[in-house]
Amino acid sequence: MSDAVPDKTPAIHDMGGLSRFRCSPVERDEAPPDAFGKRVDALRQVLAAKKLMTVDELRRGIESIPEDEYFALTYYERWMTSICTLMVEKGVVAAEDLR
Repeated sequence: MSDAVPDKTPAIHDMGGLSRFRCSPVERDEAPPDAFGKRVDALRQVLAAKKLMTVDELRRGIESIPEDEYFALTYYERWMTSICTLMVEKGVVAAEDLR
């Protein structure tokens, strides 16, 4: 058995119990996505249908966004950041093509 202790540091999206969020109201985004959000979701669906990305990979990418950037991005900008990162990781596109 390994003596390694698992990392207990929560990811940036895991805000449960953090004192700075205890008094924050729950965000209720009941409005449908805007045109950008619809395009990002359509891209996600196409990439999933072509077996280039899974929802689990999308989530991992979102969860790996650095804290300062995470809070500066909108919901669908986080998705797009994750999608771009994943496509570069998989060699589908080159990083310089995304600039």
